[in-house]
Amino acid sequence: MFWGEKRYHSLDYHLKKIYGSKVQKISLDAGMTCPTRDGTKGTRGCIFCSAMGSGDFSAGQCGSITEQIDKAILDMSPNKKCGGMYIAYFQSFTNTYAPVDYLREIFFEAISHDKIAGISIATRPDCISKETTELLCELQQIKPVWVELGLQTIHEDTARFIRRGYTLDVFEQTVSQLSDKSIDIIVHVILGLPHETNDEIIETIEYIAHSPVSGIKLQLLHVLKNTDLADYYGTFHIFSEDEYTDLVIECLEHLPEDMVIHRLTGDGPSNLLIAPLWSLKKRSVLNTINRKLKEKNTWQGRLYKRTI
Repeated sequence: MFWGEKRYHSLDYHLKKIYGSKVQKISLDAGMTCPTRDGTKGTRGCIFCSAMGSGDFSAGQCGSITEQIDKAILDMSPNKKCGGMYIAYFQSFTNTYAPVDYLREIFFEAISHDKIAGISIATRPDCISKETTELLCELQQIKPVWVELGLQTIHEDTARFIRRGYTLDVFEQTVSQLSDKSIDIIVHVILGLPHETNDEIIETIEYIAHSPVSGIKLQLLHVLKNTDLADYYGTFHIFSEDEYTDLVIECLEHLPEDMVIHRLTGDGPSNLLIAPLWSLKKRSVLNTINRKLKEKNTWQGRLYKRTI
């Protein structure tokens, strides 16, 4: 399989193939919260989340959805501007954790914008009702819709430690509900969660490889200031750049060749990041992954293809 200059099915390649030019994501803040913060399932959020709810580059934006989109496009540097089309990314907190009438208003506002090619909605599997799924189906008749689910790990001990707030069967039920409606699902996985071994991480990757999802985000664990995870810093292993890039390559080898790779590392705000500091040089990390893939002469999906 050939994916442009890369040895994996990158999001950039995937979008260029569909739209014929580069398509950039625009991060939006819809004013949501999370059941692990509002008292429903807790008040402190997931152990690794900052006050911005894993949306440090979008949370706190002002204005309507349309105003946020227009401002983001205007503010983009010339080298990031696209061929006129963008993905509206509802990123901060849990973006289906609101009444369906409100969701309908903001999602239709985004998808109706003439510069928006589709929408991507970051949320939790325990916050998607049947009514919400029906709304997503309506939206999908207009433009593509992606739902991004924060799984992070399949291991229940780790899930409890990070205060994820739901069990694996909830994830499975939601994936089944969405896939039955042909809604594209992207799964978030964190590599380097406290006390997880590489073998356990690969078990999570293999589980996703055999699930009916279209994409995956591999996220390096960031230890951020003012998070509960920061209190545990020094009690668990932090990947070196070499360890992390080797692990990413192993993950890619276990994923189906048609699964879109939306992320290979992640961004930690420099003013909040405690560790690993090497991750601030994101371009260098991605270059290292690409170099190692070429040196190993390995490709995404080398070990097996998806079975379902």
